[in-house]
Amino acid sequence: MDFSIIQYSKFMTLLAMLLQNLKTLHMSLEESIKWLGEVMAEIGPTHSQKSEDWNIFDVKQANAIIDYLKISLFQHYKLYEFMFYSAREEIVIGTEQVIEVVKSACGPFPNPLEEGISSDIHSTFIEPPTILDTEMKELDQEQGPEESQPETDTSNMDPLAGFNIEDVKSVLDQVTDDILIGIQTEINQKLQIQEEAFNARIEKLKKA
Repeated sequence: MDFSIIQYSKFMTLLAMLLQNLKTLHMSLEESIKWLGEVMAEIGPTHSQKSEDWNIFDVKQANAIIDYLKISLFQHYKLYEFMFYSAREEIVIGTEQVIEVVKSACGPFPNPLEEGISSDIHSTFIEPPTILDTEMKELDQEQGPEESQPETDTSNMDPLAGFNIEDVKSVLDQVTDDILIGIQTEINQKLQIQEEAFNARIEKLKKA
């Protein structure tokens, strides 16, 4: 409507006062319409002998303001009343959870949750034999004493006999590479699935 600065100020004040009357004075729809008419009679067009400086809005502008209030505030008056008067239940859109990591029973060896690796890799390469594995070995020794004799003989031998430091490093490097390759492959598969899902969404948005 190409309002002047004064007209903008009066218009925004009018909107603020209407909402304030609804919120604090609990004016009904009829009371708000009556109040608007009285205010527009003061700041709107007039045929009295007053100076033209008091005529903030002309007839076209006053009608446009009334039409705007009719389709915005007055048409949805019940909705504004509900918003100001009715107590709304607080909706929880988020929650916090605390995950307690159980300390490993293996002493200094970390558990898979702390390391962020799968339980299979942890049990194969990191976790030492459990009590159940020890009991199974003892049971095997009781059932087959003849076969267990070679094992007792070899148990006293150093498992690293015949290997130097370079051989141990080579084995550790190979195991580490196998683990990293498996993790990298899993990450790449997940990234590929996410990329395909994003591409499908983009195509749907383009079609829409």
